[in-house]
Amino acid sequence: MTYKNRTWAEIQAKSSWQIFRIMAEFVEGFEKLNEIGPCVSIFGSARTQEDNEYYKLTEEIASRLAKEGYGVISGGGPGIMEAANKGAQTEGGKSVGLNIDLPFEQEPNPYIDRDKSIDFRYFFVRKVMFLKYAQGFVVMPGGFGTLDELFEALTLIQTKKVNRFPIMLVGSDFWAGLIDWIKNTLLEKEKNISPEDLDLFKIVDTPDDIIKTVNDFYAKSGLTPNL
Repeated sequence: MTYKNRTWAEIQAKSSWQIFRIMAEFVEGFEKLNEIGPCVSIFGSARTQEDNEYYKLTEEIASRLAKEGYGVISGGGPGIMEAANKGAQTEGGKSVGLNIDLPFEQEPNPYIDRDKSIDFRYFFVRKVMFLKYAQGFVVMPGGFGTLDELFEALTLIQTKKVNRFPIMLVGSDFWAGLIDWIKNTLLEKEKNISPEDLDLFKIVDTPDDIIKTVNDFYAKSGLTPNL
């Protein structure tokens, strides 16, 4: 049997080697991130330009988090990710970049600490690192990738597959339509979620809101990895 000029045996052999590549990514990620201490992951669009209000806000948020003693984890690329690393590094905080190899060649931004830049081939391995080592998610305006990371985190917390941690959606105006749909359609009309699921995230607008949310949450519980 052949598939695109390859035999089934060749495909199976390739799959076996793929397991080792996946394991290697997990090992490298765990080894590099195990010692970084408490961090907050910041997500958002790679397309956001430096003169955008959300770029500047992200930089300020990351700076404030660094002053509070939190490292900052980003996806390692441009836009919001760059702003997050830039804000953390400016204040001497730990600046982590989890870069993903993409067909259009995303390059790590220049504000990641040299020893804390990790390249990933597999999205799912990268997302494990975001979840395991972040004590909070700051979700800036973004596209499909940002929504993917947001809803995966909400699902894992909802199903108790990970310890609960604060998830903060930044920008009331940006998120208003999505939140209305979640409330009106998912909750009230279709009853696909429970009322308490709305408590799994918080809408915030300022760096002060974020610092207070994170500090208040961990005043009641210790800082530990989420997985």
